[in-house]
Amino acid sequence: MHCEVPGRDADLGIALPNGRVKCTACARYCEIPEGKVGLCGARGVANNRLRLFVYGRVIAGNIDPIEKKPVTHYQPGSSIFSIATTGCNWLCAYCQNYDISQRRKVEGTEMTPSEVAQAAEMHGAQGIAYTYNEPSIFIEFARDCGIEAHKRGMFNIFVSNGYDTPESVNEMSKFLDCITVDFKGSGKQEFVRRYIGIPNADPIFQTLHEIKRRTKIHVEVTDLVVPKVGDDLEQAKKLCRFIYDELGPETPIHFLRFHPDYKMMEFGQTPIETLEKHYQVAKNEGLTYAYLGNVPGHRLEDTYCPGCDAVAIGRYGFYIDEWNLDSNNRCKACGYNLSIVGSLHKQKRHFQFI
Repeated sequence: MHCEVPGRDADLGIALPNGRVKCTACARYCEIPEGKVGLCGARGVANNRLRLFVYGRVIAGNIDPIEKKPVTHYQPGSSIFSIATTGCNWLCAYCQNYDISQRRKVEGTEMTPSEVAQAAEMHGAQGIAYTYNEPSIFIEFARDCGIEAHKRGMFNIFVSNGYDTPESVNEMSKFLDCITVDFKGSGKQEFVRRYIGIPNADPIFQTLHEIKRRTKIHVEVTDLVVPKVGDDLEQAKKLCRFIYDELGPETPIHFLRFHPDYKMMEFGQTPIETLEKHYQVAKNEGLTYAYLGNVPGHRLEDTYCPGCDAVAIGRYGFYIDEWNLDSNNRCKACGYNLSIVGSLHKQKRHFQFI
């Protein structure tokens, strides 16, 4: 007789001849024996089946502005219900959500996918974001929530490290509308090996290639710029060149300011001058839209019209305080059509309720 185990059977796994199960949700491809879990702590094998132990267990829920993700070119000004489970497939030494992502105990409020979508709708959200930890590790739950969200006219966003697989990209295509893929240190090998615990960033680039080639998901890219160890301008140039060549010059890139957290308290905040240099690299490589993040009040939080350089969308932090586009997202000054998906939503107060 099989013992009852938490969660539900996972779809992204392959039974191996040696009795283990190979998880295909992320690029670690953990081969998990009976009674054990993968590195993420969310997926494991019980009764010879791969299980998603965190299915239906929401550890955090917040109503956020979409700009907080950061996403600036998809449904601007909208409110989103941000949820997470415990666990993660990365071991980031700087993680500001480490209490969630590095927790290896399955905890959280029990919610069905329908209840998640209902909660988002009840609190006036236009979409659901799967964030705070890596959503690909709970992709079956995210997919089921996302399908329910679509039934209610809401959209779905992943805030992802992009360390995915063709199998997980295929699942994304069933429900995901937008993804922001968050590079760290521009994906430099020395950085990701030491501070994240992965061999290299190759799977992230492959994921972006697959998403662009096989789906209609809106893509934005972020890059956490860590002073001294993750601020290489040549590496940033390579990242920007990849974005230009593979994703297109109008793909937004956000350079985020690092602040000390978790195991990297000895590092200071990223100098704003360093972020500005990264911005200039992006522009030099031909990217149309580049931004700085985590620097409220900086002029490079704003969206500038590529046609006349006027402020098209003004921001302070996560909030829009100036909107100079018409109903078709054309610049009111010169008529240039900006690559913005959706029109301005009325911004609301945001809060945490789980």
